[in-house]
Amino acid sequence: MGIVFNSSNFRSDRASKPRVLVAGGAGFLGSHLCELLLREGRTVVCVDNFSTGRMENMRHLLRFDTFSYVRHDIVDPIDLPVDEIYNLACPASPPHYQADPIHTMKTNVIGSLNLLELAAHYQARIFQASTSEVYGDPHVHPQPENYWGNVNSFGPRSCYDEGKRSAETLFYDFHKQYGVDIRIVRIFNTYGPRMRPDDGRVVSNFIVQALKGEDITVYGDGSQTRSFCYVDDLIEGFHRLMYSPRAIHTPVNIGNPGEFTVRELAEQIVAMTGSPSKIVYHPLPADDPRQRRPDIALAEQELGWAPSIALTDGLKSTIAYFERQLVRPNGGLAEVA
Repeated sequence: MGIVFNSSNFRSDRASKPRVLVAGGAGFLGSHLCELLLREGRTVVCVDNFSTGRMENMRHLLRFDTFSYVRHDIVDPIDLPVDEIYNLACPASPPHYQADPIHTMKTNVIGSLNLLELAAHYQARIFQASTSEVYGDPHVHPQPENYWGNVNSFGPRSCYDEGKRSAETLFYDFHKQYGVDIRIVRIFNTYGPRMRPDDGRVVSNFIVQALKGEDITVYGDGSQTRSFCYVDDLIEGFHRLMYSPRAIHTPVNIGNPGEFTVRELAEQIVAMTGSPSKIVYHPLPADDPRQRRPDIALAEQELGWAPSIALTDGLKSTIAYFERQLVRPNGGLAEVA
């Protein structure tokens, strides 16, 4: 059975199974990644400070003898003998990363530095979960990896956007200076089971509001576009890049190139849930990008990867998940604790 982290247990398995550290492993994406790695026979230690990660996301992983976890913030150094490192440790939704912007920047920069030094010490391959936010409010559409972006360094989203850009720079420099084997994914909007109901991102917001019969909050006029990738497709992209026979040391976009307006998404979720919710419009937040769509030609060519799950199918699974997370006491909906 998985245990709260025990260093002797982790070290004892070194010769038999690849040892993988997943920073942020209790989060939405991290828990799906841990599950895949464990099923493949790897020894996994989840490192998470549980600021946004949840025990509930990894409770089912405790049945694996090869799973351990430790409550730790990667802003502080950590020493574990590892073969592979995945860095997914950072709040990814605006309400969460803006709640403590200085710590968000520290997580992206100091946390990445700590994990890169660990990778250099143990000669471990290291994966960085970067973001499409490095493109900012883009002037190029769709966004290819060689687009440098249009990012505000002095605004409410800067702690995340610039933090992730700085992390990419650190990964580049550790590869060039020390030969560290790096992999970098730029993640576009992703959704699916294990998102937090209070996540603050558009898919979870709309689904929870629809299930509760509340107004659907659209910021701006809803004409801004997003591309939505189902979590299973995204994790498959992670896997293909990390274990590609050809080392790819430059960033790779992973996302679904299907493009929808935010208003279209809201209307689809209302229809799929049969909700009486009305769509209401609020002012657009500062620096909110007007359009977002990945150019995935590099992933298709080098990894043979493309998403396979349509938005309608992914939303069905995600809506069903949130329905299970909500109960109906006294005729109303409330989040399960």
